[in-house]
Amino acid sequence: EFCSSLAGIMLLEVFLVLGTLLIYFLFSKKKEETLPFKDGWWGRGQKPVTKEDSSVRPFKVETTEEELSDLFRRLDQARFTEPLESSCFHYGTNSVHLRKVVSYWKNQFNWKKQAEVLNKYPQFKTKIQGIDIHFVHVKPPRLPEGQAAKPLLMVHGWPGSFYEFYKIIPLLTDPASHGLGDEHIFEVICPSIPGYGFSEAPHKKDFNSVSAASVFYELMLRLGFNEFYTQGGDWGWLICTNLAQIAPNHVKGLHLNMVLVSKLGLTHLLSILLGWYFPGLFGFQDEDVRRMFPFLKKGLYRILSESGYAHIQATKPDTVGCGLNDSPVGLAAYILEKFSSWTDMEFQNLEDGGLEKKFSLDDLLTNIMIYWVSGCIVPSMRFYKENLQKGIGTQKHEKLTVQVPTGIASFPNEILHTPQAWAKKKYTNIVSFHFMPRGGHFAAFEEPELLAKDILQFVDKVEKEQLWKKK
Repeated sequence: EFCSSLAGIMLLEVFLVLGTLLIYFLFSKKKEETLPFKDGWWGRGQKPVTKEDSSVRPFKVETTEEELSDLFRRLDQARFTEPLESSCFHYGTNSVHLRKVVSYWKNQFNWKKQAEVLNKYPQFKTKIQGIDIHFVHVKPPRLPEGQAAKPLLMVHGWPGSFYEFYKIIPLLTDPASHGLGDEHIFEVICPSIPGYGFSEAPHKKDFNSVSAASVFYELMLRLGFNEFYTQGGDWGWLICTNLAQIAPNHVKGLHLNMVLVSKLGLTHLLSILLGWYFPGLFGFQDEDVRRMFPFLKKGLYRILSESGYAHIQATKPDTVGCGLNDSPVGLAAYILEKFSSWTDMEFQNLEDGGLEKKFSLDDLLTNIMIYWVSGCIVPSMRFYKENLQKGIGTQKHEKLTVQVPTGIASFPNEILHTPQAWAKKKYTNIVSFHFMPRGGHFAAFEEPELLAKDILQFVDKVEKEQLWKKK
């Protein structure tokens, strides 16, 4: 009897220990760590003791005659190098085609007309953490009675700009006029990343994606948005991800058209080695296999052939930046190459890089002109050094998961494909993951309607299923 009661006590102790561990595990899992808000000072010199001016000022894109005549003088004096025969875009921008672009730039492109296009949406500037932040803010032209517009923060990347969103903005602020229904109508805010376009460049080192996310969080609060959706690709992917980590109680949903996972575990590595043969074992779908394998060709070689620019920009951005900031033709060559291969890798096989298959020359040159007139190419490139100089996988944000409801639009010609099976280890609340039928890296610019539809269905899901609950 003594033995059986002893065994009973021991069993009870075991249950108590297991129960305690279970309770600890359950409750410690609940208390998810957030990313600390980065309250920096990026202005010149010492941070002043007086309170920062938080007013929001209207802004218009304007260029002087002096700036334009300087540009044309430089275009006239451009020196071109003869390309190798039949090299197409395999060596980068082909200068035979570049001559044609420059000729169009000098003789047909009308910057003043394009500045009017840029100014058709209301633009503003406001000082945050010591620097001027530029943003486009578009409200819906009409709202059905009793309906409120949903604030949506859209963030661009490199070598893009806020202009990438000009074709998608009307589809989101006035979806009904474009056959997309009127159930969800957005108020769209597109800021320029500090150091890009018309946002002031940081004057101090270490302005990274978490800094940008903190600045944009402050911007949204300043505009009176306590709860909002976010959308991004390229650097916009990382900035919006960081924002969801900083303020999970304020970001209702996170929509991404590019996802990269920097923390690769053993399962990732095994899935790279064996995923082609046993896709089901790693949660791969047929489309994942099609986009990822053979991995040597579609993964490793692609990274090596397409990441040279990133290595330069993550180590010595100012050196090459000096040349690009001095030469509009050099700047165009550098940027256009990305709009060719990142839209479709196959475009490298074409003499003109396929540049006008998806974009007009006016659109491409407008984006280049935003870099030229603002002189922002160097600070835009420095963003790579600030984000990558400490090494991949070393930052706190890379180790934290994202709990906010997430929607992913996976475009077939994106530089690298991230399967949902990988993404869900980082984004633990993926509510929609779609393989898009066509399109590449610059999704909003290239396929605005496809992206708008995906954003709308994602938001519909979050709202209808009340997937977002303020804690």
